[in-house]
Amino acid sequence: MSFGIALPALILVPLLLIGFFVLTSTIKILREYERAVVFTLGRFRGVRGPGLVLLVPFVQEMVRVDLRIQVIEIPSQDVISHDNVSMKVDAVLYFNVTDPERAIIKVQSYLPATNMLAQTTLRAVLGQHELDEMLSERKKLSADVQAILDAQTETWGIKVSNVEIRTVELTDNMVRAIAKQAEAERDRRAKIIHAEAEFQASQTLVNAAKILSSIPAAMQLRYLQTLTEIGAEQNSTVVFPMPIDIIKPFLDLMEAPAKARVANGDARGSKPDSPSILVPAAGRVNSEPANT
Repeated sequence: MSFGIALPALILVPLLLIGFFVLTSTIKILREYERAVVFTLGRFRGVRGPGLVLLVPFVQEMVRVDLRIQVIEIPSQDVISHDNVSMKVDAVLYFNVTDPERAIIKVQSYLPATNMLAQTTLRAVLGQHELDEMLSERKKLSADVQAILDAQTETWGIKVSNVEIRTVELTDNMVRAIAKQAEAERDRRAKIIHAEAEFQASQTLVNAAKILSSIPAAMQLRYLQTLTEIGAEQNSTVVFPMPIDIIKPFLDLMEAPAKARVANGDARGSKPDSPSILVPAAGRVNSEPANT
């Protein structure tokens, strides 16, 4: 009696397992961002999804493909720039699958293939540029790498949306050399700015001198203003140059008697005393004949 009950149970359990396996291999549920590449006896039959997908057991199979943007960290790469500077560069790659059929059929495994292609492209692009361009034009270099990768992965049904160069690691000697270069550049700019300031100040002074020289009264007013500023500082001793325009009338009065005497001497026919001119001995010429 017990043997008759156990025999159907032994038959029912394998049947349930087989039915569960057939059910799970037949019914597939795909999310909104997933697609199924279906093969029938090894031949491509189409892309299905999202939602419920029914497959023929033991005849059809499918490969899930994620259509969301995926992020790959490109490991640090040894790069030698165009000016022979060694460095380490790492980056981040953003891409997504646009054609599930080609992503599964055209390449064996698109994820590692894209990663390896990104590494070689990064070294090739950065090796064509100098160090200064890598440090100052990082966005442009990232765009160049992205364009090259996008063109090469298009046949795989993959769209590379962005590439970001994260770190450019230099050696200690190169860091010190760049610091010295930056310091020298700052000194050069400071000297240029100082020279330009001196030039502008001297040009302004020349313009002011022209204006003051054209109007003598303006010069006198400037002297009076300077005296006022000096007096406000409570100085005990002030050394102030006397402008020639102020003392010129007094000099004319002192020269007037001398000019009168000269005029009287000319009227009497006498010549005024002329200043003596000393001739150096070296400038004299011997006009005596030589002794024979």
